[in-house]
Amino acid sequence: MRRLLTLAAAALTTLLCAQPLAPLAGAAEQTGFAVSREAIPGAGGVTLDAKVVEPTGPARGPRPLLVMPASWAVPNIEYLGAASRLVHDSGYVVVTYTARGFYASEGEVEVAGPEDVADASRVIDWAVSHTSAGAENVGMAGISYGAGISALTAAEDPRVDAVAAMSGWADLAASLYPNDTVSAGAAELLLGIGHVTGRFGEDLRELERAYREHRTEEALHLAPERSPANRVEELNENGTAVLLANAWQDSFFPPKQITDLFGALNGPKRLMLAPGDHATPEAFGAAGLPNRIWERATEWFDRHLRGVRNGLSDSAVELEPLNGSGWREYPSWEAVTTETSRFRLTEPVSDGLLRPETGELVEGPVSDWQHRIDVGDPTLARSGTVMLSGLLQGFARVPVGVSVPLVDRDDAAVWSSEPLSSEATVSGTPRLRLPVTPTGREVSLFAHLYEVGPLGKGSLITHKPITVRNDESGVPSEVDLALQPVVWNVSAGNRLVLVVDTVDARYREEGGGSVAFGSSSTAPAELRIPFG
Repeated sequence: MRRLLTLAAAALTTLLCAQPLAPLAGAAEQTGFAVSREAIPGAGGVTLDAKVVEPTGPARGPRPLLVMPASWAVPNIEYLGAASRLVHDSGYVVVTYTARGFYASEGEVEVAGPEDVADASRVIDWAVSHTSAGAENVGMAGISYGAGISALTAAEDPRVDAVAAMSGWADLAASLYPNDTVSAGAAELLLGIGHVTGRFGEDLRELERAYREHRTEEALHLAPERSPANRVEELNENGTAVLLANAWQDSFFPPKQITDLFGALNGPKRLMLAPGDHATPEAFGAAGLPNRIWERATEWFDRHLRGVRNGLSDSAVELEPLNGSGWREYPSWEAVTTETSRFRLTEPVSDGLLRPETGELVEGPVSDWQHRIDVGDPTLARSGTVMLSGLLQGFARVPVGVSVPLVDRDDAAVWSSEPLSSEATVSGTPRLRLPVTPTGREVSLFAHLYEVGPLGKGSLITHKPITVRNDESGVPSEVDLALQPVVWNVSAGNRLVLVVDTVDARYREEGGGSVAFGSSSTAPAELRIPFG
């Protein structure tokens, strides 16, 4: 996919250079632009491979500057299509560069460490000295790795006035080790393509060794200084205008950490969440094709770097439902949820072959109960669907899910609501509270929320892992789990179904034996569903 996008960007850039676009209404008038390859001095004597896209027409003064670090394992051609449009339509000078350690950029991969942040500042220095850009109106944009570097640089370098961070992370530990559960699928893919395209530094080599040897806590020592969530104070002090965009089902950087970061920012900010998996909502926009997120990013920079009065508010949330179409705008993340329903979980029981062991989601008090499942066995009716769901829902809008009647009740616990009397929208962050008692000292649990039709076919709404660890075996614990935020339209007559099991293809599961779930008057099991 990345190779196809790279080729598309190259082809589009060639077309743009040969046939200048007509300026958009209200855009700065330009006579054309030029693209050049440059070797830019980075930090510590490292040379960075860069592309510079610059207007060729006369300038009345220093032009605004946009710096775009490329994604993990992707060269600087990644953004050439979008850069060409930004230069032609709005008169920016754009410098896009390959991060250190990848392809033709020198040095070693440092995982958005201090060296990468220093590199971005050096690129700004170089652009101010060698192009028509000035230092007064500087922005940064990027996807994934480039998003993280952009946000971290904005916290460190007060010259950065505005950022568009797309499919990035806020908390690196929460991304790759959510609720003490290793996101093995993401780690393996990042390490694999990193080895093919880059040269790992010692910090990253040690991180990989710790990961392979299951020394997870040691592998996380790099995370704090590489997490924009830990630099919120600096971003707020700098007054940086921050646009955050992510996918609902991002396999690398799930959206809850992004909504948390958005809430902590007190300067100009905008949040956009769209269907898809990692980088799919904005990938084609990077190649210069029409794209809502890149269009908003352009307007964001126009407002905060060029002073264009385009009607964007200083704080807003734009969401596209995971299973719908049409963007919805809210004044804040809190406004996404208008009410919350609290469902109590009843004991899973069977009423014969037509309905295997299933509990109910009910509003009101329930009797005390306990229910046990096996640990470490996959529920084959659902195996692998989570890995594909984000990609399929992002590109093809195909709902991927589960056949609820076929879920093995020995290995999973299932709870179902009554059919909804009218259409409803799950809007916000569902939360599960569930007392658990593993037979061992640890157990990984995976909670999945589905919309299920009359025939039992379920479409995945949201999910979240958690690993419970105790010093002794058989110790009761209370799980309080925030699932990933979502906006999902539930059809009238369908049910909400919660499935909790102990194996998920994306994660490294822990534990063995069995685990008991329970509920009592003092510790009720409940699922809180936000609606909007």
